[in-house]
Amino acid sequence: MSNKKIAIIGGGNLGKAIAQGLLKSGFSTPADLTVTKRNLASLSDLQSLGVQTISDNEAAIRGAEVIVVALKPYNVREVLSQVKTAFDPSRQMLISVITGVSIDDLEQIAGAGMPVVRAMPNTAIAIQESMTCICHKNVSQQQEVYVTEMFNQLGVAVSIDEKLMDAATVLGACGIAYALRFIRASIQGGIEIGFDARTANLIAAQTVKGAAQLLIKENRHPEEEIDKVTTPKGCTIAGLNEMEHQGFSSSLIKGITVSYNRIAKD
Repeated sequence: MSNKKIAIIGGGNLGKAIAQGLLKSGFSTPADLTVTKRNLASLSDLQSLGVQTISDNEAAIRGAEVIVVALKPYNVREVLSQVKTAFDPSRQMLISVITGVSIDDLEQIAGAGMPVVRAMPNTAIAIQESMTCICHKNVSQQQEVYVTEMFNQLGVAVSIDEKLMDAATVLGACGIAYALRFIRASIQGGIEIGFDARTANLIAAQTVKGAAQLLIKENRHPEEEIDKVTTPKGCTIAGLNEMEHQGFSSSLIKGITVSYNRIAKD
């Protein structure tokens, strides 16, 4: 368990998910967490657990050793610039989960020499199943270990070059939506062939979970597992081939690249 005071600046969907994940994993206690937001009513569930919820960003930052910034990209510079004097590089570390804001930009706002980490989790962090990509600057070995442990408690963390952070956003964070859309389509197909919605939902979701676990736990390539269930003249290969004829893989690849180009353009 961490005994560091953590302030989460921005209690929106991702900020709340991080707080929930830290609590559920036991990494942090409610007394060690502060979450800020203008509308505190939406944080009532965290408040009921003992988490401090306030609208004063400056007070939250001054009282923390680890500051997690989960603001919207369009207002991060404005919000953090207003509380610039609250940052103390000698005792604090700044972790940003914001898309499109560089480490250098964050250091410029928080002060020269500020230990800065860019992390890109996804919303599965609320159930400790996030894929989080991390890069950093001015971070000590002890701080690096802390951050990695923190996000490993919330799923799986991997260090990458900052130049790949936009790509990580698309593949890991946007990827949650892509996977869920696949599951939704599977549910719709399941209903059409005879299942009720609840049963189709369970079968589709558990099947995707099992497929992912095969790759992770057994260190397999997808095609290895596909070959195991595609028999000559079988129903699996017939379905796969029809999906490919309709552009299944191509549309997914195009969607990923379009998302990436949107981030790069913005």
